Amino acid sequence: MARVYNFSAGPAMLPEEVLKTAAAEMLDYKGCGMSVMEMSHRGKQFEGILAEAKASLKRLLNIPEDYSILFLQGGASMQFAMVPLNLFGKTKKADFVDTGTWSLKAIKEAKKYGAANVVASSSDKKYSYIPKLDAAKFSPDADFFHITTNNTIEGTRFAKLPETGNVPLVADMSSNFLSEVYDVKKFGLIYAGAQKNAGPAGATVVIVRNDLVGHALDITPTMLDYKTAAENDSMYNTPPCYSIYICKMVFEWVEKLGGIAAMQKRNEDKAKILYDALDNSKLFKAVVAKEDRSLMNVPFVSPSEEIDKKFLAEAAKEGLVQLAGHRSVGGMRASIYNAMPVDGVKKLAAFIGKFEKENS
Repeated sequence: MARVYNFSAGPAMLPEEVLKTAAAEMLDYKGCGMSVMEMSHRGKQFEGILAEAKASLKRLLNIPEDYSILFLQGGASMQFAMVPLNLFGKTKKADFVDTGTWSLKAIKEAKKYGAANVVASSSDKKYSYIPKLDAAKFSPDADFFHITTNNTIEGTRFAKLPETGNVPLVADMSSNFLSEVYDVKKFGLIYAGAQKNAGPAGATVVIVRNDLVGHALDITPTMLDYKTAAENDSMYNTPPCYSIYICKMVFEWVEKLGGIAAMQKRNEDKAKILYDALDNSKLFKAVVAKEDRSLMNVPFVSPSEEIDKKFLAEAAKEGLVQLAGHRSVGGMRASIYNAMPVDGVKKLAAFIGKFEKENS
């Protein structure tokens, strides 16, 4: 069977170049006679993979020397607990912007360990926009300020970061990691599940400023303390070796394409193709406020569930798959992460026009 254009929100499609290299090295990684799946994480081969992954990511994001790069497990969902456990060292309170499902989960988890102050929310319009922020509502003594930079389910993104002063800005960047240019120095901590833009499920990337490490609450389990991971180079226990290996190759692939700035331009071009198709449609509608539209996740709706089902079935026959919206919201959603080729987005846009013509 030919490869399809996979619009899944995650685990998402990976660059073909990376998959082909992984296939070629499956039985024998660079002449060592074994797969990366089989090798010891304490051996020189894997130590080299980890070092190269960190070096590539550091170049891509211009990560300063006073930040640590950690490869953890448990996904972003584990970080919902790890962040407050490690950063609630002073006042045990934090500010949050509520922009949808994942920020709500982070808020709920933080409340187990301290106070979570919601400074703004877009729940009044089903999270179809990013709320305006009033700095007067920020807590000047908060231990951290948390945002979800891109909302996978709702299809919104922060086009502008909040100014939080001396309060460390923490970002769940799971669904737009490596997709657009950010200044890492503006953040105290960034975390991202790998399975959208960085690699396969299993690895979680954390980039944390070193002064925020080492202040975990006394109740923090050893494995959930950033200090444990930082002091042991992410290898206190066996790390997700194969996922890190794929992440390394994805980082290098982004570098070869010209880095994050080039990737952002490519993503903006892809998003424009799809949003233009939806904005020109009389059958389908993009549901997010234009100024807050995600470059990664594009939810859209039709007038009925019957049309949705027909659209999804016919799209699948054309090799356009995983277009169903999240079960909590329905409709359709196209996730057009870094690895989605421009041709895939063009084919979807053309299919939207063709389907409308045939069903209007």
